[in-house]
Amino acid sequence: MRILPLCLVPLALATSGCISTATSIVKAPFQVAGKAVDWTTTSQSEADRNYGRKMRKQEAREGRERKKAAEQCRKHPDDQEACRYSGYRAGY
Repeated sequence: MRILPLCLVPLALATSGCISTATSIVKAPFQVAGKAVDWTTTSQSEADRNYGRKMRKQEAREGRERKKAAEQCRKHPDDQEACRYSGYRAGY
């Protein structure tokens, strides 16, 4: 009776590596699918970061246009067309 438990201990230690490998093999397709979904979708934080970058670029463009319009108005104060600035419209 005492021999059986002593034989089971090395057997359990030997099979733990096999069990670990088997679980890795079973989990692999799910991990690959999860990475594919992560690569193809945009998280909310990524969307917020991209939107912020887009808005900063638009604001910089608007600032350049305002500066250019003010400079044209200073150079040609009599020209009504040069002094008219309709403003930047985002998304157009």
